[in-house]
Amino acid sequence: MTSNGTLLTQLVDALATGTVRVLDLTQPLGPDTPVLGLPAPFSNSPPVTFETISHYDDQGPAWYWRTIRMGEHTGTHFDAPVHWISGKDRSEGTVDTIPPRRLVGPACVIDISREAAANADYLLTRDALLEWESRHGRIPPNAWVLLRSDWSKRVGADEFLNCREDGPHSPGFDRDATELLALERDVLGIGVETVGTDAGQAHSFDPPFWTHHIMQGNGKFGLASLCNLDQLPPTGAVLVASPLKLVGGSGSPLRVLALVPA
Repeated sequence: MTSNGTLLTQLVDALATGTVRVLDLTQPLGPDTPVLGLPAPFSNSPPVTFETISHYDDQGPAWYWRTIRMGEHTGTHFDAPVHWISGKDRSEGTVDTIPPRRLVGPACVIDISREAAANADYLLTRDALLEWESRHGRIPPNAWVLLRSDWSKRVGADEFLNCREDGPHSPGFDRDATELLALERDVLGIGVETVGTDAGQAHSFDPPFWTHHIMQGNGKFGLASLCNLDQLPPTGAVLVASPLKLVGGSGSPLRVLALVPA
């Protein structure tokens, strides 16, 4: 057996024995999934709806299936480069053109849960990123950087979206931290527990929604509405984030899995 075959056999054995666990980082997707609303005159993504095609009945006596309707960026979802105007001309920028090797990478988990509990508008800074690296090592190229805020533990759409008169309030990355990850660390992308990769007040930033602008503009990816990040170690897990292969897709709901050492 080749060394590569041995390596994969060891992985299969580790999964079978529980030495490596498979952790689901995905929120359930259904009519109650929170969808962020944009102010007029912008168009909005529809809520998730299902329509039964047949359910062991006259429309199909032996099978059950449904049609689904939702936006590409609903629930736990993937942001491709073309999702943002800054990435509209990137090669391999749609979900159907992204090489599969770029969907799998090591996970670096940065815990801001205490800061986010004290301040819903908390932004992770470049200095905080460098301090994390001083304790856990430099973020490697082609890594997924996940921001653990425990936001996924909020109950109900109102609490999760946390909207006020001036818009939503939720944590995220500051501009310098985003640039460090995209330009100096060459990450695959970032992942958050909030409804989108930008902080809630990002409409007022310069440029607006700088996390999308910088990450997508540099051919990087985003993962939003993750959960169970509190079950991941700071380093050592491997993340698999595979969107639907939608032709021309700007993104897609997906199931995000982490391989975690027991």
